[in-house]
Amino acid sequence: MSTSVVLPALGESVTEGTVTRWLKQVGDTVQEDEGLLEISTDKVDTEIPSPISGVIEEILVQEDETVEVGAVLAKIGDGSGAASSDDAPQAAPAEQESEPAQEAAPAEAAPAEQAAPAEQSAPAAGGDSTEVKLPELGESVTEGTVTRWLKAVGDDVAVDEPLLEISTDKVDTEIPSPVAGTLQEILVQEDETVNVGAALARIGSGAAPAAQPEAPAPAAEEKPAAPAAEEKPAAPAAEEKPAAPAAEEKPAVPAAEEKPVAPAAAASSNDDITYVTPLVRRLAQQQGVDLSSVMGSGVGGRIRKEDVLKAAEAAKSVPAASSAPAAAASAAAPAPVEVSPLRGTTQKMSRLRKVIAERAVASMQATAQLTTVVEVDVTKVAALRDRVKGEFQQKTGDKLSFLPFFAIAAIEALKTYPIINSTVEGDEIVYPAQENIAIAVDTERGLLTPVIKEAGDKNIAQLAREIADLAARTRDNKLKPDELAGGTFTLTNTGSRGALFDTPIVFLPQSAILGLGAVVKKPGVVSVDGKDAISVRSYVYLALSYDHRTIDGADAARFLGAVKARLEAAQFEGDLGY
Repeated sequence: MSTSVVLPALGESVTEGTVTRWLKQVGDTVQEDEGLLEISTDKVDTEIPSPISGVIEEILVQEDETVEVGAVLAKIGDGSGAASSDDAPQAAPAEQESEPAQEAAPAEAAPAEQAAPAEQSAPAAGGDSTEVKLPELGESVTEGTVTRWLKAVGDDVAVDEPLLEISTDKVDTEIPSPVAGTLQEILVQEDETVNVGAALARIGSGAAPAAQPEAPAPAAEEKPAAPAAEEKPAAPAAEEKPAAPAAEEKPAVPAAEEKPVAPAAAASSNDDITYVTPLVRRLAQQQGVDLSSVMGSGVGGRIRKEDVLKAAEAAKSVPAASSAPAAAASAAAPAPVEVSPLRGTTQKMSRLRKVIAERAVASMQATAQLTTVVEVDVTKVAALRDRVKGEFQQKTGDKLSFLPFFAIAAIEALKTYPIINSTVEGDEIVYPAQENIAIAVDTERGLLTPVIKEAGDKNIAQLAREIADLAARTRDNKLKPDELAGGTFTLTNTGSRGALFDTPIVFLPQSAILGLGAVVKKPGVVSVDGKDAISVRSYVYLALSYDHRTIDGADAARFLGAVKARLEAAQFEGDLGY
């Protein structure tokens, strides 16, 4: 049985790598931990070692090819029978180019030619099935729930092609196929929860299922049309719609031009819909993007969030050239009401939504929660921010919002009043030695709270960088599970959506959460030369929800008073950090 060599995770923000050089070739004997190949990413260049000792049976990714983390790079086995099977596929193309007449039988030439588009089926050609197992998804993740199968039994799959969607209490992700072949058996049904390492499915050459020996024959009869169709670009569109008469072949040409997606990848164009996750499909509906017109940049042509956003931007740029009268007319008319596609439907809760619901209910039942609110004059902070934000962005590359100011004021107050940063364990109160600040991030999948570890040692520039990075990777579903764990206190910026304040729920095991309202300008009373005067000021409401089992109202008031005093003094010049 062969072992797959996969591209490992090479850093928090690294999602893909390029093979720069193979240090070993097919047939070479390698030792465990011996360097196999060199990989280059946008962060590092490194060697990938062999996970086991054995013989290289197959190289699946050639030099200068770029693949995603988790992709299968090569196969290593004991070498028994592998050399001849590996030599044959590599020798066949060479023989066909130079001496096609030397083939043993003409009937074998056609399958050899067809193997080119489906070259990834080689790993499963041995007839042995390979189990697809639930991989490790983080140190604290022990199980996952199958939310949706993207393939059905009998479907052909390519290496690294998404097979199913898995949901955990931290992240939702797709599980790719480790090999190419036919999905022979699904072992875990949708909505079932299994432990890490459990077998999810079996993939083989397609010969294992009963009454399937003739299945390759129809496929072989259908695919010879593909090479012929590639000689005439208009033909693929016509063949995809066999019901159309011959007279419709001419109108089919504009249709083909509308979808430049399908030249060489025409064989997979029908599968593009299977590459679209529910999140991307929902985003496309919100943006008004037709997925059939989008060219996917993911593995196997899978459409990603970035592809949808790019298509939406392209669509917006077209009406930008509209005439002034049309713009005036649209300004006079009320904007059309956006109707959600969810209206009138019933949807099953996602795994993440179920977890959020369970945690919220458990928190409210296990703790005694109340909220204290203060109003803070942040006029001086707003002035400082306006004065330095241009230089700040130029030197750090990050925009300067109010959030880092609120964060540093809260962190300092937590150091003075650690009861707000504490946790309850049985009949004991635990006071952490550091302030790990969770930042609530609104995503398409639900509310997630990535954590800034040891935030008490960071300045405003460092906090702004980490907040922006964590928020972006959370929304792009590129967060590591461990980055969602370990928070001791949470900041939730509901003011970013215009809310004045709310009463946020404390999520266990934390004891408090600070809600940040919208910064608004309004008249305020100030002292001028010892006399009261009315001036336009900037104000914000800060709402602290806390567990009354261990935190008293006086504790909350002292904490909020410290935050208020720090923000109203606005002496942050020494904390900017740039």
